[in-house]
Amino acid sequence: MSEITEEIKNFLNLQKLGYVATVSSNGTPNISPKGTIFGWSKNQLVFADIRSPDTVQNLKINPNVEINVIDPLLRKGFLFKGTAKIVQDTSLYNDILKHYREKGIKSPINAIVLVDVIEISEVTSPLYDMGIKEDEIKSRWKKHFESL
Repeated sequence: MSEITEEIKNFLNLQKLGYVATVSSNGTPNISPKGTIFGWSKNQLVFADIRSPDTVQNLKINPNVEINVIDPLLRKGFLFKGTAKIVQDTSLYNDILKHYREKGIKSPINAIVLVDVIEISEVTSPLYDMGIKEDEIKSRWKKHFESL
């Protein structure tokens, strides 16, 4: 699968946290949480550079990226693989920035990272392989988080 469907866009709009994986200049992995990931088009994701100096620097050297967004209660989500471009001071930047401002994001945004998605994989917990139903998984994890 390589198209960002309406279902995936809706999922991304509901989930407020994803993880972006890049490779640093010395070849070591770097993972960074992002709360601004959304589907921009049928084959592009975006996220905002709010506090992402390492992520942006890594992408300037090596644009390959993986993004993982999982529903913490359902234990399912998506893994996106692609290549990233840093967008600043363009009409596209302004269009995406406007979207973030309409969503209530007030933080300074240094740049927008536009990801051309090459591959999308569904991610599910092994619990589903054991025949456990989605409602039961959600109930278990909801109880876990409420007890914290």
